[in-house]
Amino acid sequence: MDYVPTRVRIAKRVFDLSLASILFVLTLPLWPLIMLAIKLSSKGPVLFQQQRIGVADANKFNLFTMLKFRTMVADAEAKSGPVWASKNDPRITTVGRFLRKTRLDELPQLINVLKGEMSMIGPRPERAGIMARLEHEIPMFNERMYGVLPGITGLAQVYQGYDETIEDSRNKLGYDLAYAVSMANLKDWFLMDIHVALKTVSVVIMGRGQ
Repeated sequence: MDYVPTRVRIAKRVFDLSLASILFVLTLPLWPLIMLAIKLSSKGPVLFQQQRIGVADANKFNLFTMLKFRTMVADAEAKSGPVWASKNDPRITTVGRFLRKTRLDELPQLINVLKGEMSMIGPRPERAGIMARLEHEIPMFNERMYGVLPGITGLAQVYQGYDETIEDSRNKLGYDLAYAVSMANLKDWFLMDIHVALKTVSVVIMGRGQ
């Protein structure tokens, strides 16, 4: 985050640690119930772990292992390779569909935030294979990750929802770049994060997850 002012970087980390810690403690009683529901409804691990591209600096992209509660059948991409989930995707389990709708599948990402691999709010972390394709199709797509940690939620996510096509990602790019610009100023960043946080609450309450 070389271009992000130090006070913004510190404030964002304090915000992330505080909110992630509170949400982790408040939601922890739900974790065993979610794990049991996943285990009883389909074969496979309870947690879904996948390597994603994180914050980038001048020299490289940093990789990390993103955690989620599993919402698809085990080995869902064994034949297809890396692809986006689509609406009414047959690979999504019944329990998984509920978890996605309520965004409960993303609770384990609080661990990623506490470890400093993700932020509560930021651009969506992509897989290396999909990222390369998007950069080829969408000029400057990689710019969205320079100096910015990926987020559990973000400006693009609350306004555009889940990605299903390259066009969806193209539409999201403007939101991600606008978020990165807001981090150049402490007041702008704070107002942006509060706006996205409140918008996320609305998305969850209205059940607009996929």
